[in-house]
Amino acid sequence: MPYAEIVKLFTEHGDSEYFGEPVSQSEHALQAAHMAAVEYAPAGLIAAALLHDIGHLLHGKGEDIADKGVDSQHEEAGGEWLALWFGPDVTEPVRLHVPAKRYLCATDPAYLSGLSAASVQSLELQGGPFTAEEVHDFEVNPYFREAVRLRRWDDAAKIPGLDVPGLAAYKEVIDKVALPNT
Repeated sequence: MPYAEIVKLFTEHGDSEYFGEPVSQSEHALQAAHMAAVEYAPAGLIAAALLHDIGHLLHGKGEDIADKGVDSQHEEAGGEWLALWFGPDVTEPVRLHVPAKRYLCATDPAYLSGLSAASVQSLELQGGPFTAEEVHDFEVNPYFREAVRLRRWDDAAKIPGLDVPGLAAYKEVIDKVALPNT
């Protein structure tokens, strides 16, 4: 059952620091999911917002991994792990939320200047802004719009003390979008 596994990961690792940001992993995830829900995103995209950084909870490489000059590729690890229980409406926005940052840095001049210091540091490790060819390739992906929406919530979900619903509020969403028989 995916919900039980998700709860277990957040219980074991969710209180850890969110890589140089003023919120924990759990606070960040819950804020992103709340922002998606407030915008009436589809259930799969709400689940993706909640779970977009699940790869950080899986890799166990420490909160200072970027300081060591290492890209954890958490988006790929998270997408692969989530594919055990969810279809592409959840896994693809998760897998693409890092490329969406690189895309926005290349296509929105104000976007890069609004990134936090930690996001700028990780951007360098992730390859920097897209080239024109990479922008084109990204825009033909059927999930690129969802990934960009998720990226915007990801960037905004760093507000210390923001009161949002807890993980239990998303059980129904997770159950709804989980693959049958999981």
